[in-house]
Amino acid sequence: MRVIMQRVLRASVSVEGKTVGAIKDGLLLFVGFGREDEEDVLDTAVDKILNLRIFSDENGKLNLSLLDQKYSILAISQFTLYANCTRGRRPDFTHAAHPDKAAHLFELFKAKLREKGVHTESGIFAADMQVELVNDGPVTISLEF
Repeated sequence: MRVIMQRVLRASVSVEGKTVGAIKDGLLLFVGFGREDEEDVLDTAVDKILNLRIFSDENGKLNLSLLDQKYSILAISQFTLYANCTRGRRPDFTHAAHPDKAAHLFELFKAKLREKGVHTESGIFAADMQVELVNDGPVTISLEF
């Protein structure tokens, strides 16, 4: 499982010109699953994402988590995080999970975030999406589980 996490002041995702998810203050997560990923990776990922101290405290230090701040998440499925560009000029996606498996894991991932009390919005799995964001900081972190 790979996640690109961006701290945002606001973010939204649209499909066919209609906004399907939007947040203010929180994290935009681009989430990809690999062929070898199973459900057991989700609890570790959720715990890390929710408790990573990447928000500023009153002294400007990165000491607060998303849970501390009671912020939101916009999660976007993105199989292209598993692009292999080592050969040729066209990315190879053979390491990405099959779409059925990835869709199942993505739904479970979002459910686990919501179980923790986090307001979670998302795009539509496998749709052609347009994502807009205002990166805060900017803070962008790459995670692999």
